[in-house]
Amino acid sequence: MSDSAKHSLLSPSASHRWINCPPSARLTESYSDTGSAYANEGTLAHSVAEAKLKYRLGLSKSLPVCDDTEMDDYTDDYVTFVMEQIESLSDPKVYVEQKVDCSRYVPECKGTCDTLIISDGVLHIVDLKYGRGVKVDAEKNDQLRIYSLGALEMFGCLYDIDVVKMSIFQPRLGNCSTWEVFRESIENWADEVLKPAAQLAWDGGGGYKAGDHCQFCKAKAECRERANANLALAAYDFTEPALLDTVEIAVILGKVDELVSWASDIKDFALTEALKGVRFDGWKVVEGRSNRKYTDEIAVASAVNGIGLDPYEHKVLGITAMTSLLGKKRFEETLGGFIQKPAGKPVLVPQKDKRQEININTAADDFADPIEN
Repeated sequence: MSDSAKHSLLSPSASHRWINCPPSARLTESYSDTGSAYANEGTLAHSVAEAKLKYRLGLSKSLPVCDDTEMDDYTDDYVTFVMEQIESLSDPKVYVEQKVDCSRYVPECKGTCDTLIISDGVLHIVDLKYGRGVKVDAEKNDQLRIYSLGALEMFGCLYDIDVVKMSIFQPRLGNCSTWEVFRESIENWADEVLKPAAQLAWDGGGGYKAGDHCQFCKAKAECRERANANLALAAYDFTEPALLDTVEIAVILGKVDELVSWASDIKDFALTEALKGVRFDGWKVVEGRSNRKYTDEIAVASAVNGIGLDPYEHKVLGITAMTSLLGKKRFEETLGGFIQKPAGKPVLVPQKDKRQEININTAADDFADPIEN
């Protein structure tokens, strides 16, 4: 699911930020949109997925060809998921890359639904997320709720819709989540939360607020509110009393990831500015460390062969590389019986994380450091 080519001030994709921090919308208005290889890859994946789905639905006569094996497999998975949602329905109405107008609640807000399905009183929006960086959940997802409102505005008078389903399909992270709510719940949220926040953001009002929504904010490195929030944690009194109690540690755990992220953003921003000629007192730009590399690997191999030695390292391809070589289906058929997934190393996460809590006594034994004799 994507916003229009030219993002509006209050784009649905940035809604989690401007709902929580309304003035950030106007604050970042003058920042230019800088493309990235990841964004271009996502755009291509959506185009391939759209063409494949239209072909499966009989809306197109040509099956697209994708030279990227990984992308080809993952977009196939997406199409399969969508078709599974449709197959159990009676007389479903399916719309691919359907544009919707969300301006009833958010000024000048429009967007495009990857897949929109209507049947038996249910509106179902399926959103393809091709990124592998951040896991996205469908539950209470602001972007999907806004698109649902746009879809209800467009189709609500044509179909009797009582329930709204929203699905995130994120194949590269093995993430597929669906959230189902009554239509009334979405519309109440729109009136009580979305519309007031959107008006504040449009007017440049409200107060700044730091949080996880800062992650994709264009002003995140320079924002004073985010700096104050993180500096407050950095200035935490670690000496009085001498030892932190469990309550204090729990508070710090909830904020430390954001502190690390903020510090990294500051360093990246400062380097970018320094390379433009901006001077920071006490700092200078130097050449970083680098590793040696061959200028011509073919010539190297030939030279080593010439003295009677083997220049190549021989080992079995890793699982990702082997999957690309064989294709996902052939990989499972040929090597599925040889794959095992050992238990992951314990990690501390918030209670809201959906993963099952492990038995800490067993985990302590399994991952204890070996005792030296």
